[in-house]
Amino acid sequence: MTQAQKNSKQQVFTLLVEIGRKEGDGLPAKATGAALVVYASGIDEAEAVRETVAILKQADTAPLDVSGYGTLDEREAEGHDISEEERALMQRALDENAVIVAQMTPFYDDASN
Repeated sequence: MTQAQKNSKQQVFTLLVEIGRKEGDGLPAKATGAALVVYASGIDEAEAVRETVAILKQADTAPLDVSGYGTLDEREAEGHDISEEERALMQRALDENAVIVAQMTPFYDDASN
C-alpha cells in the first residue's frame, strides 16, 4: 500500500457511460450503442472514470462518453431517490474495489424501427 492509498479513502461514484458499437460487444444486433449505469470505486471521480473505461475496453465495448453523478452522499444531498438495491450494488463496488454495471439500455436508430 502506497502512502497515497493510506491517506485516501475509496468511494463509489455513479457514472453514466455511453458506448458505441464494436464487434463482439454483446449488444443486440440492431442496437446503435447503449447507455450503462455504472458504480465504480475510486479515490476520486477521475480514477473511477479511468478504471471504468479501462474495464469496458477490456470487455470489448467502445466507451464514447462518461458523465459523473457523484458519490452516494453527493447524490443524497441533491435529493436523489436511491433504492436499497442500488445501495447494495454501491456497497459491493466498494467492498470488491470493482466496476459494477447496474443497468444497460440499448440505443436504436429510430429510422430503422
